[in-house]
Amino acid sequence: MSDMDALAANRANWDDRADVHARSQMYDVPGFLADPTDISRVVRNDLEVLAPHLPDTGVAGRSLLHLQCHIGTDTVSWARLGARDVHGVDLSPNSLRHAARIAEADGREITWVEGDARFASTLIQRRFETVVTSTGTIVWLPELANWARSIHDLLEPGGVFLIRDDHPILNAMDFEPWDVTDDYLSGGGARTYDDAGTYTENSAGLITHVRNHEWRHDLSEVVTSLLRAGLVIEALEELPYMDWQPFPALVPCTEGWALPPGTPRIPLNFAVVARRPR
Repeated sequence: MSDMDALAANRANWDDRADVHARSQMYDVPGFLADPTDISRVVRNDLEVLAPHLPDTGVAGRSLLHLQCHIGTDTVSWARLGARDVHGVDLSPNSLRHAARIAEADGREITWVEGDARFASTLIQRRFETVVTSTGTIVWLPELANWARSIHDLLEPGGVFLIRDDHPILNAMDFEPWDVTDDYLSGGGARTYDDAGTYTENSAGLITHVRNHEWRHDLSEVVTSLLRAGLVIEALEELPYMDWQPFPALVPCTEGWALPPGTPRIPLNFAVVARRPR
């Protein structure tokens, strides 16, 4: 199967997921809209990593692009924090329809762009002071070389980029520690599987387009792709928490979910902060 066919299948799958997620308790869109001070957990965790690389005012007054923005609650959260000229990019048109509805209900003017995040610089004819992507994003991209070059081109000189995502070691364990059952290293091609559910509650059987295609990207590929694109790495972190609960052994923590005391200490998230040189 070609990458284009795989991405088309993923688009259909995420179009289905968008409807399920928009009405889920996990995303709690009505609650999010009811409290204009609410910032999503994902963005709070992102900002904890990104803040040391921003001015004291954080993202306030800074232009911001959110790659793979899904239904937009995180994108709106960045706008609530004061980011300006906010844009969101996603492959799924139905996700963007929900995002536009949520932003409008929140009184936010956000520009939504449909397309492959790897080629966002061909879709948006401007630059940003901040570019972000996080939580379950790059496994849906066949390769990262174009992605990294696009991020470089979308950043203003001196602009900063953040990726924070599930650690690839969890993919190697199929999110069921502690046995390695799949590749950790990049380059093994697409992993294809069928799943009629999604990661929100009570979703089994609700997805019509069940085929998923994911691609493994180890940490060395992520970092090397950004370096080869001309960015400077300012931070690389391996983090002991997740924003969601992919397996029952995780217990609640301030950031979301963590392994219980006494279990082997492995990273659950990773984060990279990079900057385009002036």
